[in-house]
Amino acid sequence: MKIGLFIPCYVDAVYPEVGVATYKLLRHLGLDVTYPLQQTCCGQPMANAGFEKAAIPLAEKFEDKFAEFDYVVAPSVSCTAFVRLNYPRLLEGRHQCVSSGKIMDVIEFLHDVVKVDRRLGTFPHVVSLHNSCHGVRELGLSSPSETNVPKFNKIRDLLELVDGIKVVEPERPDECCGFGGMFAVEETAISAQMGRDKLERHIQTGAEYITGPDCSCLMHLAGVAHREGRGIQFKHAVEILAAGL
Repeated sequence: MKIGLFIPCYVDAVYPEVGVATYKLLRHLGLDVTYPLQQTCCGQPMANAGFEKAAIPLAEKFEDKFAEFDYVVAPSVSCTAFVRLNYPRLLEGRHQCVSSGKIMDVIEFLHDVVKVDRRLGTFPHVVSLHNSCHGVRELGLSSPSETNVPKFNKIRDLLELVDGIKVVEPERPDECCGFGGMFAVEETAISAQMGRDKLERHIQTGAEYITGPDCSCLMHLAGVAHREGRGIQFKHAVEILAAGL
């Protein structure tokens, strides 16, 4: 199968190591991965801010760039969810829309399609798992605590393939960290307090690191930790999966 690697804007600009780790891990697993050049934003920031028409040209370009691939894989639950859930509506009657049916977050792809079951890297640390909202409620990476369903967590399943790691979860494991994209811009005080509350719950686990499937949530919590002088560290889950390979 041919895989097109989509690296969202903020990963490319702020966390390029996450993009590198994603490519490295997929290649380590023997997969055929291509990074299409001149790819751009998927359009999520514009649409979330209420300017959906401005997102349409970007969605059309995205479709053209990734049309040839069997899967489109991204290290971002929010961008993955945006393409999957919104492109069919945004592009209806305008442009062929196929990416929504084949885009997957890298955690989802490794767990559900590749079905990784071999030992991966090494990360001898205690890690607190952050379940980002888009991952829980739109991509199904973990079971939402408000529903009566058997508990599962695809991120934990993969992390436990890493040697030396101890995975813990905070109280209220899938409560929002307060980032929420435009919410953090428009409701700064509430967003910051939610971040402080969430960070404290992670710290109470005794973890050395906080990890999760989305850099935006980790970025928000890391900003709070820096401002509050808290020493806990942060890594995207794919960085841990690729550590030591």
